[in-house]
Amino acid sequence: MARKTDIEGRAIEAAMALAEEQGWEKTSYAEIAAKAGLKIAELYPVFASKTAILVAFSRRIDEKVLAGTDPEDAEEPVRDRLLDVLMRRFEALRPQREAIAAIVKDLPRDPVTAACLAQQATRSMRWMLRAAGLDDHGLKGMLRVRALAGLYALSLRVWLNDDSPDLSKTAASLDKNLSRLEGWTGGIGR
Repeated sequence: MARKTDIEGRAIEAAMALAEEQGWEKTSYAEIAAKAGLKIAELYPVFASKTAILVAFSRRIDEKVLAGTDPEDAEEPVRDRLLDVLMRRFEALRPQREAIAAIVKDLPRDPVTAACLAQQATRSMRWMLRAAGLDDHGLKGMLRVRALAGLYALSLRVWLNDDSPDLSKTAASLDKNLSRLEGWTGGIGR
């Protein structure tokens, strides 16, 4: 039997490839297992659903972004740190953009997956705040997480259509939305 980390990686890769090829709605759990070269009995103990595979994919992206966090960046302004963290996230997602576009397109017809992914996005944004050196506890922390999640969702739409090599459209959208957020709240870092 394959190791758990091997199964995770193979399942995530297969799920994203199938989403890109045929859309998320048409992709079945059994197809993911088959494309990953796994029996359903091998996949089930690791991922009980297709949605669980997407959540694991998001967590892997979180880990990549967090691994790129440099403690020396703590001296940078809050807005710059947030911009850097979120752009690193979009860069990490870039190889899977077509699959993500297909998943986003199908989410309105799958409210359970949409709700689970919204919860995971909130968790991810909590970690992105931490990576930027911002507190995420208490009422202020909750508001920061929610604000960042909304800002990220707006920028995700831009990112899906950003064909520039340096993701300049996405960076401009993030910068503009961070400015708006500062205008409304006096700054996400305060």
